[in-house]
Amino acid sequence: MADVSQDLIVPPPPISRRNVWAFSLTSLFNDTASEMGYWVLPAFLRSLGIDAAQLGIIEGLAESVVSVAKLYSGYLADKLTKRKPLVVAGYAVAGAVKPLLAFAGSWWQVLGIRFSDRLAKGMRGAPRDVMLAESVPKEKLGSAFGQLQAMDTAGAIIGPLLALGIISYYGAQFGLRNVFLFAAIPGMLAVTTAVLGIRETRRTDVDPTPSAAPAPALPTTGAEAPCPTKAHFPFSFYYVLAAVTIFSLGCSSDMFLVLRAQESGIASSAAPLLGLTFNITYTLFSWPAGKLSDRMSRRHLVAAGYVVYAAVYAVFALAPSQGAIWGALAFYGLFYALSTPVMKALIAETVPAYERGRALGLFYFVSSVSILLASVVTGRLWKIYGAGLPLGIAAGLALVAAGMLLLGPDTKAVVTAAAPTAQQQEEDELDK
Repeated sequence: MADVSQDLIVPPPPISRRNVWAFSLTSLFNDTASEMGYWVLPAFLRSLGIDAAQLGIIEGLAESVVSVAKLYSGYLADKLTKRKPLVVAGYAVAGAVKPLLAFAGSWWQVLGIRFSDRLAKGMRGAPRDVMLAESVPKEKLGSAFGQLQAMDTAGAIIGPLLALGIISYYGAQFGLRNVFLFAAIPGMLAVTTAVLGIRETRRTDVDPTPSAAPAPALPTTGAEAPCPTKAHFPFSFYYVLAAVTIFSLGCSSDMFLVLRAQESGIASSAAPLLGLTFNITYTLFSWPAGKLSDRMSRRHLVAAGYVVYAAVYAVFALAPSQGAIWGALAFYGLFYALSTPVMKALIAETVPAYERGRALGLFYFVSSVSILLASVVTGRLWKIYGAGLPLGIAAGLALVAAGMLLLGPDTKAVVTAAAPTAQQQEEDELDK
């Protein structure tokens, strides 16, 4: 009997630069729509009489649905052969509900809209990332995710600029609501690009049997593809997940940074400029950071991002001046560039190809649940003790997580990990 632990390599995926660009352009338009409203939302909520504690509840509950949706969508990403409809539906729902904020008059209406928007994001996230990973060879994973993130954050530059223009034209009183209405246009463009540009990826997964021969290509018809019942993730994956969890327990919504900036004296009308400031850095460094991660340790790059995060939150906790707030926000974009695209590539390389969907879903689930808790706790602590305490705690947890990643096990060897053995498959059936 062949030894499945030796040299069983997942066949390289078909290369499709079309998909990389289609996903990138879709993200560009979608994030333009999202960021048009995101940075003015705290000011809009304050106009409705919503305080920091209620903001924490809204963002926390919105993230809770993301966590469940991403876990389930990760399972579907491994099980379904046709994942494009799930991705397109996610973008379509998000594009439809964002403009409804223009008609919101209470906090529970805002909660319902944010809840729907985040549910759509959760359902499309893992399938999109798995399809992107299948569209490029493994040595280009970082570059592909970096390009996606760069285009995504380019939308985060365009969005605040459009919001500023709308507010300047209509005035602060009516401009905030009109920002949400105009967000329907890039949202519609995102759905159109996804429908016309994205192509289904054809998988050639490893056959989960004790044979060293690779499985034949999966059929392109039918709703489901065979996949192991239970995932067998390596220790290195769980170690990275533990570090992400510790970090995420202090990673509350960025809206608290906007709120802190406004407490320091920065006008609410300048909120889109806050987003623009950090997203310029985010955009400039996302693609280079992703490409760099194809040549060096991804764990170390993410750890560097966590250190940047700790420094930024320490500045916001102290808030020595408005100039320091603006400088910290510009630096904050470097954290996102070093962590978001690189972490996705890190997760993709840590597990076998046929388990990527469930691994990404579990990663999204754990981080979202932790961020849910962080947002609720931050809002409560903020109301009782002020901003310094919760922001300082977040900085400390980021440093702990960075240390874990720097000292953690290597992950790249797992790319060639074998499929589950026959004995493991029998154990899976008994567990059912």
